[in-house]
Amino acid sequence: MSRKACTFSYLLATVAILAACKGDQKAPVDTAKQPATSGAANPDWGAGPLNPDPGGKVIPVELYTDGAGNYYKPAEVHAKRGDVIRFTLKVGVHNVHFLADSNAGKNGYPQTPSDFLQLPGQTWDLAVKQAAGSYYFQCDPHAALGMKGHLVVE
Repeated sequence: MSRKACTFSYLLATVAILAACKGDQKAPVDTAKQPATSGAANPDWGAGPLNPDPGGKVIPVELYTDGAGNYYKPAEVHAKRGDVIRFTLKVGVHNVHFLADSNAGKNGYPQTPSDFLQLPGQTWDLAVKQAAGSYYFQCDPHAALGMKGHLVVE
């Protein structure tokens, strides 16, 4: 095959790949109104926005990347059964993951991490149904940088 024919074939293949990728694009979604849906099969987390039980409250936790680092604000959350913790992305790309090895002997927390929150305003809700005690969570890509949190269920 001549060099010219080879170059043309390469160019044609590249155009075909780009056209196929472009065909998968979807219309923009207002993620400020659409929470992440990890755990959507379980109505106690991620399928939000969730409402607290009667007498419960929504407890906001913000997720940041800024000059101070990567962090949850607040990093320690005190809640009661029936409350809803609403994790809201402010800056960066983060998730919420309750690791089994950090919560030995505990149950009732999400067994899989939340979807990655990627756009400011995107949320992930957790209905507090766990027994009283301490539960630890982290942002997987930033845990080594100290992005860890602590939920205390009273």
